[in-house]
Amino acid sequence: MYQFILGKISTLSAGAVASALAEQAPQGARRSPWLAGRALLAHALSPLPLPEIVLGDQGKPAFVDDNPFWFNLSHSGDDIALFISDRGEVGCDIEVVRPRENWQALANAVFSVAEHQELEREAPGDKLPAFWRIWTRKEAIVKQRGGSAWQIVSVDSAATQLHSVSHIAFGSLSLAVCTPTPFTLTSDLIARL
Repeated sequence: MYQFILGKISTLSAGAVASALAEQAPQGARRSPWLAGRALLAHALSPLPLPEIVLGDQGKPAFVDDNPFWFNLSHSGDDIALFISDRGEVGCDIEVVRPRENWQALANAVFSVAEHQELEREAPGDKLPAFWRIWTRKEAIVKQRGGSAWQIVSVDSAATQLHSVSHIAFGSLSLAVCTPTPFTLTSDLIARL
């Protein structure tokens, strides 16, 4: 089972689940996404209670031992995504497709040769969405492995034989998932809260 859920941080971080977890939440900029992520997890696992969550060596959150689910959270702007699985470690990334002043320099620094070729095949007006498509795939792979952001340069998202990665443009969002078994993310598989 794979389940992908989208929500709004501003709404989820102000709901009943968030209120119940407010004392546990970090302070500062991470507070609202943290609360929204826990609210998404509580919704996905309902009617079960939200299990204890621990951080791995690289900071990836996971349920404590003996829980049959793996998950990954990602947020961009006011949007947050949860990808949950009973088949093994997963990674997901979400980005609002938006202008980024240095996107070409960033692509030059971290994209593989194959990823550059994919980007160059796009029409000029499609290059920015293509950048975000490749970026989210790379991030999903890194996150599935439990790696840190600096490892993105070592990931070639075009090398499909090494991992199962799927991408979809969903409105103004670029969404990608990396799974231990073949899976294709489609719009009809995306739940919205």
